[in-house]
Amino acid sequence: MRAVIQRVKAAKVMVLDELVSSVGPGLCVLVGIKTSDTITDVEYLVRKILALRLFEDEGKRWQKSVKDLQLEILCVSQFTLYHRLKGNKPDFSAAMKGEDANQLYNLFLDRLRQSYDDSKIKDGKFGAYMQVHIENDGPVTIELESPLPKHIEECVDK
Repeated sequence: MRAVIQRVKAAKVMVLDELVSSVGPGLCVLVGIKTSDTITDVEYLVRKILALRLFEDEGKRWQKSVKDLQLEILCVSQFTLYHRLKGNKPDFSAAMKGEDANQLYNLFLDRLRQSYDDSKIKDGKFGAYMQVHIENDGPVTIELESPLPKHIEECVDK
C-alpha cells in the first residue's frame, strides 16, 4: 500500500463541480492499493500517517503529528500510484481492481477513524473522476509504502 502525504493549509475534492469533501490545515493523503495488499498494510499506513511528525511546535520543525494537533485528514483513493511504464504509456496492472480495492480502501478509512477522530477524516469519492485542490504547506510531501511481508523480502534480498 502506498501513500503520498502532503501537509496542507487546505484541500478539497470536487466531483462534477460539486464539493465532496474539504479540510482546513492538516494532511491530504493520496492512497494507492496494490493487488497483494492486506489488512496488515492498512494497519501499517494508518499507524504511520497518524504518527508522522510533519508539523512545527514553538518554531521547531518536525515536532508534532496531525493527531497531536487535532488537525484534519483528507484521503483520496488513487490507483495511478501503482503504475509502470510500457514505453510512454502507464500500465496499472499492479493496482488492486474495483470492488476489492474499494473494500480495502474503506477498511483503511474505518481504521483511521477508529484510531483518531471520526469527524476529522474526510475522503473523496472512490472510483470517480475527481478534481483535487491542494494548498500545499511548505511544500511538504512524504511518500510512504507498507513493507513487503518477511517471506517476500527474504526472496528479494537473495
